[in-house]
Amino acid sequence: MERKFLLWGFILGGLAVIIGAFGAHALKDILTESQQASFETGIRYQIYHSLLLLFLSTQSQLKSKLLLNLLVVGVLLFSFSIYFLNLRSFLGAEWFSFLGPITPVGGLLLISAWSIAAFKTIQNKIK
Repeated sequence: MERKFLLWGFILGGLAVIIGAFGAHALKDILTESQQASFETGIRYQIYHSLLLLFLSTQSQLKSKLLLNLLVVGVLLFSFSIYFLNLRSFLGAEWFSFLGPITPVGGLLLISAWSIAAFKTIQNKIK
């Protein structure tokens, strides 16, 4: 289980750096300021949750398959829906607009993961 938390933390963190660099350089003149800010929000949340996964890999009392799944799926739904929503004009894929309602679902999964981690901490009296 520890390895899965580490692996997903590294994968999502590395992808955040790649996608962030792409957004900052290749998309700089393509996205509006509002789209750029939204894109950066997706990057920021992806980085935060990558770091959380790396931290959780060191906390045996907190690791669970449920927590891992909530974080990975939450990041994919939240951050990646933001990326695709902002790139839909550039990609000529206006049909990506169906992703709009998916972003908050990803956010709810991330909130759930944080809540479960907090509950487990209280329950286990982790110091």
